[in-house]
Amino acid sequence: MGTFIARRLLQGLAVLILVTVFVFLVMRLLPSDPVTIYYSQFENGGDQATIEFYRHAYGLDRSLPYQYLIWIKGIAHGDFGQSFAQNQTVASILAKRLPVTLELGFTALIIAAILGVLFGVICAFKHNKWIDSVLSVLANLGFTAPSFWVGIVLIFVVGYKLHLLPMQSYVSPFDHFWSGVTHAILPVLCLALAPIGILTRQTRSAMLEVIQQDYMRTARSKGLAQRVIMIRHGLKNALIPVVTILGLQIRNIVGGAVLVEMVFSLPGLGSMMVSGVLNRDYMVVQAGILVVAVTVLFINLLVDISYGWLDPRIRYS
Repeated sequence: MGTFIARRLLQGLAVLILVTVFVFLVMRLLPSDPVTIYYSQFENGGDQATIEFYRHAYGLDRSLPYQYLIWIKGIAHGDFGQSFAQNQTVASILAKRLPVTLELGFTALIIAAILGVLFGVICAFKHNKWIDSVLSVLANLGFTAPSFWVGIVLIFVVGYKLHLLPMQSYVSPFDHFWSGVTHAILPVLCLALAPIGILTRQTRSAMLEVIQQDYMRTARSKGLAQRVIMIRHGLKNALIPVVTILGLQIRNIVGGAVLVEMVFSLPGLGSMMVSGVLNRDYMVVQAGILVVAVTVLFINLLVDISYGWLDPRIRYS
């Protein structure tokens, strides 16, 4: 196990380096730079001497390899750089934005995991019954509906027409718990809807395949209750492909958070990166993508490690 984890960590580090190089080069292939864009707002386009001064202060006049090495060196010391557009450190921006995305994203992931597996087991337990058909149709609708469209519909129906929940903005549950919960319901629902549909379909398919195995027939021949057979003997073995899909949904939730945060006006990581791209704010975008990449790699490692616990037949060498 130790060798496997070390190998995966080295692979993850290599992927992380490639991601940093890619995003660093892509941001600098975009026309103009943050200093020039900022001063272009003024009527005369800004004083050229002032522009050159700030380009030198932010290191934008140095070679690309030098800029990249300085950025990596800063990250190693916990310094993500300075945001020119917002005139503050990127670390302070991340400290405000990241908790919002993590709160919404992981809440949506937990809800999706619980409901997706539960609905999938119910579909397999009630195979070819009316509840199986209803949940399967809802699952198909769930993962095909775009999150931004679902968000707009929920804002219009639930917020504007019915006045049941707040339509936009964010309130931390640590500041005001009930207000934070009500503000989070709609965006969390938008983020969780597609993963619930995918996990429902995958759990149903895996459970129906497991049901046909010899050990399941043996359990039935012992006279065990169907519910016990499905949960104790079937679910754990069926969870391996489900866990894989669940790990992949991390990327979908993070990607969907960009649109959902824009629709609901949430001050999260996704909206931070969108504004960073529009302002050519290199450091903000690079830090945001780096955080997302580290999160995805960490979750993938946990998913791989969990295989050995779910199925003892799997051994790492």
